[in-house]
Amino acid sequence: MLNQENHPKFSNSFILGIDADDTLWENEAWFYKIQDRFFELMSSWSEAQETNAVLLENERISIPQYGYGVTSFVRSMILTAIKISNGEIGTKEITQIISWGDELINAPVDLLPDVAETLSELSNDHYLLLITKGDVLHQRAKVENSGLSEFFWTIEVVGEKDAAIYEMLLNRYGITPEMFVMIGNSVNSDILPVLNIGAKAIHVPHHTTWELEIPDPKELEKVDFPIAKSISEVPGILSAWNE
Repeated sequence: MLNQENHPKFSNSFILGIDADDTLWENEAWFYKIQDRFFELMSSWSEAQETNAVLLENERISIPQYGYGVTSFVRSMILTAIKISNGEIGTKEITQIISWGDELINAPVDLLPDVAETLSELSNDHYLLLITKGDVLHQRAKVENSGLSEFFWTIEVVGEKDAAIYEMLLNRYGITPEMFVMIGNSVNSDILPVLNIGAKAIHVPHHTTWELEIPDPKELEKVDFPIAKSISEVPGILSAWNE
């Protein structure tokens, strides 16, 4: 449990939850790169649009059981290949798909602009909690390879980011919703569920958004939240809230 009383400079400061993929470093771009290769692999059987529709459906089915990340993505590509090819896909192609998963696991961690400098600034005045979805081992390896782990009080790799998960995390660390702010690129995962529990959130959009993370426009009509053009604008937004 966090004890702000032991850290006077943090006593009146927001506790910050920060997303990882596509908030701190590039992620979706690597998946799109592999996805384009997959569309090409399947082009003898279907157009890219049809392949993508089947792939997304298989991802929706796989995620509840296998979670977010590379494992679920590779499984979904294999199931999609089998379905679209009517079982004609060969072991050579399946092996190729599996190798793309290895490539994703070993992809470099490319920090987005101003991330390291902003986290350093924020960590001087706030507890920082990294809250991310995905394969546990892969996500923790990315954190380690990013060089950012020193800024975080703790790291949470969760299976989902919904209101129940955020409430569980806040209860675990003794954080009241009024003192919690989530920062991330996904409106569905980082913004809406946090606002639903009475906390604050700052949206830092990324240039790519996975189809399954696109929010329902009707949900956006019900809420209001600040949008930062880059993570470097976050300290200013927090300062304005503290005034």
